[in-house]
Amino acid sequence: MKGWIRRHQRTTFLIASGLSTAGSFAGLTAKAWILMDSTRNPLLLAVNFAALALPSLLVSGPAGVLTDRLGSERILVLSQWGLVVGAALGAITIPLLTGTAQVALLMLSTLVVGLASAFELTARQKYCALLVEEPQQLAPYLASFAVVFNVGKLVGPPVGGMLLALSGPTATLTIDAASYLLPIATVVWLLAPHRDAEQRSGGGSGSSLGTAWRECGSPLRHVLVFTGLACLAVFFHPGLAPLIAAEVLGPSPQELGLFTSVLAAGSICGGLLLQRHSAWLSRRPSLLLGGATLLTALGQLLMAAPLGSGFHLLTTFLIGAGTACLLAGSSLITQVAAPVVLRGRMAGLAQIAFLGGGGLSGLLAAALSLRVGLPATFALMGSVGLTLAVLELARGRGRLLLQEA
Repeated sequence: MKGWIRRHQRTTFLIASGLSTAGSFAGLTAKAWILMDSTRNPLLLAVNFAALALPSLLVSGPAGVLTDRLGSERILVLSQWGLVVGAALGAITIPLLTGTAQVALLMLSTLVVGLASAFELTARQKYCALLVEEPQQLAPYLASFAVVFNVGKLVGPPVGGMLLALSGPTATLTIDAASYLLPIATVVWLLAPHRDAEQRSGGGSGSSLGTAWRECGSPLRHVLVFTGLACLAVFFHPGLAPLIAAEVLGPSPQELGLFTSVLAAGSICGGLLLQRHSAWLSRRPSLLLGGATLLTALGQLLMAAPLGSGFHLLTTFLIGAGTACLLAGSSLITQVAAPVVLRGRMAGLAQIAFLGGGGLSGLLAAALSLRVGLPATFALMGSVGLTLAVLELARGRGRLLLQEA
């Protein structure tokens, strides 16, 4: 059995990561519904998502530096234990506390998970290169994680909504915590990565984040800057999902699960498209990222129109496809086009761009929705995203990005 797993270790790692992701999204759904049900404050929802996303601004850089110095496998396992601790903190909060104290500890749980996630995602990006046999296998394998991640997003929210309805939030958050143990066991006991293929940076100024920024080249620097700006305009939907779902479908946890599942279904389709054409698209970053931003921005503009819940679910599907290609595309480009010794730090920089931009986007959208309403927020931020997309598509026409061998 162990020999079979090692022969199929890429698939094994994908399955373990997918099951963990499903448990994680069940927990996120539970937390979001608890906050919306107890406070009815969209700003708290945005703050909760920001607690998950914004730590990347602080620790993704150091996570990339440590990954390149100490090795991706070591950082990957340590970060998974951090995820267990953060999720378990949320699980014990529900039966022990109520009111403001409960909300505060749930936010702390999300913050710990956000800090650990920044290290986990950074290390996993570089670790994937140790599981492939040939360099040309890396692009489709990395793209596969976008599909698996979004399958977890599709499965997790309905499971979370069902568990909330049947047994309450404690069981949901406990499953979230337990789900992180599976990737730990898989990496420690089952996989046999090509550790000799990993290049470490060592110490000194040459291993810094600034060195990676300078040495990665101007095309990859532009990819990072554009990703951050695009996410600021079009990546507020995860943080405000309960508010959006309440206006589109209704306030129950099951309807929140339906909304997030449609968003995830669009993400899966976007991920599959990216996986199928990963090598071709990764050499055309402006087409990939500009096109993904264009699709998402158009979806936001359509969400602003009063056309009924069925139509809005269709536009939710488009938004899911666009954001999946934007986020996975930026990670894919920065990994396959960067030297091996820089890939941990490039993963950290990519996280700063898309999770930092997304966290700030959620806060901005929440503030706008309180002032002008959700439809106007969709229209304003969609217009900014549309402008960014058109400029990027025009800028990158006919340009190809040279990739590392």
